[in-house]
Amino acid sequence: MKEILQDFSHKELIALAEELGEKKFRADQIYLGLMQGKKISELNVPAALRAALSERFEEEPVHILETFVSEADGTKKYLFRLADGNLIEGVLMKYKYGNTQCVSTQVGCRMGCKFCASTLNGRLRDLTAGEILSQILIVNRSEGGNLKDRAVTNVVLMGSGEPFDNYGNVVRFLRNVTAEGGIAIGARNISLSTCGLVPEMRKFAEEGIPLNLTVSLHATADEERVRTMPIANKYKISEILDACAEYFEKTGRRYIFEYTLISGENADEKHALALAKLLKGRPCHVNLIRLNEVKERSLHAAEERVAQKFLEILEQQGISATLRRSMGSDIGGACGQLRYSRIFPDGKIP
Repeated sequence: MKEILQDFSHKELIALAEELGEKKFRADQIYLGLMQGKKISELNVPAALRAALSERFEEEPVHILETFVSEADGTKKYLFRLADGNLIEGVLMKYKYGNTQCVSTQVGCRMGCKFCASTLNGRLRDLTAGEILSQILIVNRSEGGNLKDRAVTNVVLMGSGEPFDNYGNVVRFLRNVTAEGGIAIGARNISLSTCGLVPEMRKFAEEGIPLNLTVSLHATADEERVRTMPIANKYKISEILDACAEYFEKTGRRYIFEYTLISGENADEKHALALAKLLKGRPCHVNLIRLNEVKERSLHAAEERVAQKFLEILEQQGISATLRRSMGSDIGGACGQLRYSRIFPDGKIP
C-alpha cells in the first residue's frame, strides 16, 4: 500500500512540494483539491506533478463502495473500501441543526464490547489520519458540499474502532480536520467516543483540542460493567470519572456519558437511581440509547416505555439527560453491522 497524501497538513504539503522541486502555490493547489474530496488524478496541477504524486501516493484512499438510505429517517449508511481492500463504514445523520457524520478510526476493534458488531472479528489495523479524514471529504463531496457550504457540519468518532486505541493517528486527524483553510470543522462540532482508556483520556486533556469527550459507560458498578465491556477489567469507573474531571478542568468542556439501555441488564429504576447518584454534581450530560440490536449477540433493547421512565428518573434527580432518537435501524445503523455482513454473509463468526 502506498502513502496517504491526505495524511499531510498544509505545512507538510509545502515541504513536499519543495522536495519535488515545485513552488509553494502548487502545495496550495494540492491542498485545496484534496479538501474538496478530489482524487490525485483530478488535482488542478500539471500532469507531471500528478504523475509524481500518483507514483508515491494512493489515488483514492477511501472509496464509497455502497450507499444505503433509510426509508424511515433519511439516514445514509456508507460502506467504504480502503486502498488495501479492507472495508469500513460510516453514517450520515441529518438533523435540523446540520448533518452529522459518524466515522471509523480502525478496521474492526479489539475492545470486545458485547453490544457492538465492530468487535466481532477483532481489530485488523489502524486507520491513518488521512483515511479518517478522507471519509469526511468524500461524503462531503458526494452530498454536494464544498469548503464554504459543507454538507458535513458535525463529526462523531463513534464508528468502528476505539479512537484512543489509535491515539497518534486520531490526534493528527483532529488537527487536520479543524485546520483553517481546509474542511475546517470546529472542535466544538466534533465528538470523540471512548470506552474509557484512562491514560489516553488524561493525555488527551493536554492536547488543547476542546471537543466533546464522550465515554461509553453503560453500567453503574464495575462488576456489572465487566459483563458487557472487557475494558472494565483494567480501568474502574472511579478512574474514568477522575479522568473526565481532569478533562473538564483542562478544557472547560463538560463531558458526556453514553448509556445503552439493555433489557434485563441495566435499564430498571434501581440502575437509574444508581446512575444519578454516581453522576450527581458533575458537569456532564447523559445520552441514553436504546440498544441497536446485533443479531450475532444475545442482548436486547429496553422497551420504549422503560427508556422513557429511566430518563424521567434521571431528570427528577437533577441529571442532564436525553434519550437519543434511534436512526438508521432499517439499514444496519449500528457500528460494524454493514461491514460484518459483507465479510461474513452467512453470519458465522470464524
